[in-house]
Amino acid sequence: MSFSFFKALRPKTPQEVARSIKESLMALDTKTVVEVKALEKALEEVEKNFATVRTMLSGDGESEPNLDQISQLVEEICREDVLTLLIHKLPILGWEARKDLVHCWSILLKQKVESNYCCVKYIELHCELLDFLVVCYDNKEIALSTGIMLRDCIKFPTLAKYILESASFVLFFKFVELPNFDVASDAFSTFKDLLTKHEDVVSEFLNAHYDEFFDLYEKLLMSPNYVTRRQSLKLLSEFLLESPNSQIMRRYILEVRYLKVMMTLLRDSSKNIQLSAFHIFKVFVANPNKPREVKIILVKNREKLLELLHSLTPGKGSEDEQFDEEKDFIIKEIGKVSV
Repeated sequence: MSFSFFKALRPKTPQEVARSIKESLMALDTKTVVEVKALEKALEEVEKNFATVRTMLSGDGESEPNLDQISQLVEEICREDVLTLLIHKLPILGWEARKDLVHCWSILLKQKVESNYCCVKYIELHCELLDFLVVCYDNKEIALSTGIMLRDCIKFPTLAKYILESASFVLFFKFVELPNFDVASDAFSTFKDLLTKHEDVVSEFLNAHYDEFFDLYEKLLMSPNYVTRRQSLKLLSEFLLESPNSQIMRRYILEVRYLKVMMTLLRDSSKNIQLSAFHIFKVFVANPNKPREVKIILVKNREKLLELLHSLTPGKGSEDEQFDEEKDFIIKEIGKVSV
């Protein structure tokens, strides 16, 4: 007769998994964190529970995840306020736990329970969690993890709208110029998603906060940092020339200060920046309803502009012919401008 001394462990239910995560995260309290051995033990428990969640959400490589269990887990995580704990305890977590959290975060947000994005709804009711994630760009140890989590959030219009309209949004103008290149680049990726993922949300935001936003954006365009100038100029073209933002673009090309910015960038030492600036500058010139102030600037700088444009050549590629046609048109338009 065969038998085993060991009884097979019963798999945890979704409710038990959620409760275990909550308890292990709550164990990372102030007292535990200052005690090295206690902290190590608590973090091991968190990592073990995160691995369990990952398996429940993604499968174990041999079997597919159970959709009913996933729905139950998502519901329980929201009911037990586990999402709040996940975010607030994130700075304490080890690398392996953060990696599992980032992986699970995307799945949790996309999971529907009875046609509702349960975790998204939870975050809508606890929007301060988004502010916390944004501020984490100041912590280079976790910035790349929280950046991925933020971009997962931004895929949902309601969450993107909150960040755009929150006080924490202006921090991105600082974060994209942080000295740590990887963190600054990640912050710019998130900044770009905020301004391009949901056209109607962005259009509404820009209309409501036009002056404040473009005052700050001008500083990025004139940054001494080449990467910041180039990325900002390219991004400006992307969202300014989108059809939902046509009203914003018409307003932008009426302002002399922004014409001067583009004229300055046309003289940049970088060919790439010159070409990107040209594609916005041409909209100022092609505008049939140029205000008198814009005409005065174009007439006053006509000779220098024409000299600069004649020497401007595109990089190698299939768009050379189109560029030459656009450049010839703009040169003729500048020649015709009169006050």
